[in-house]
Amino acid sequence: MSAKWRNGLMLLAVVLLVVLPLLFVQGEFGGADDAAEGAISELAPSYEPWFKPLTELPGETESMLFALQAAIGAGIIGYTVGLLRGRQDKQKLHDQKN
Repeated sequence: MSAKWRNGLMLLAVVLLVVLPLLFVQGEFGGADDAAEGAISELAPSYEPWFKPLTELPGETESMLFALQAAIGAGIIGYTVGLLRGRQDKQKLHDQKN
């Protein structure tokens, strides 16, 4: 299988992983914090949190910070994979010359 076909299939898989859940999963997407808060309020309605947040961020700001964190992580992983792949290719080229 050529690299062109393999790349095309991987791109299709990524697109399907993004689109299919949006089509088939109904309802609102909530975070783990909301689910935990709901579970705690069901199990112990009189529970008082130990700490209060220093500041309340609007939902858009929270989402933006989460997306920024994900983008930075993806950038670091992509850079590392590219660096390691480049070193591997350089080593193969060096080995072929000798």
